Amino acid sequence: MAKAARLEQTDLRRAELETEYLGILTAALETCAAGRWGLFGHRPDKQSIAKFAPLIDELDDLAAAIDKLRDQLDVAPFTLHSDFIAARGVASPSAVGEPKQAKAWLERLAKEAAE
Repeated sequence: MAKAARLEQTDLRRAELETEYLGILTAALETCAAGRWGLFGHRPDKQSIAKFAPLIDELDDLAAAIDKLRDQLDVAPFTLHSDFIAARGVASPSAVGEPKQAKAWLERLAKEAAE
């Protein structure tokens, strides 16, 4: 019985952290979609990197905590964070801008939430 209660508490904590992660990411994506560049790191300048470094660090920390809990629950890893990190970085000149990329991410998150 105690093990079941611990697992339930762990799962509740995991869900809370995932909700927090999603809220932070969504707010950042909305800011980027409104025209503030830097979230996806398309521009390699130090100022853009510094603006979003605390946010990226916070998302990294949350994702690590989520993955630790998911591992305890024997659940698949939290792929949203790895997908987001993979989407970051200097882009080719022909790539869409960060605001359009952020809008596409918001659409993806809305679609996943609806499913």
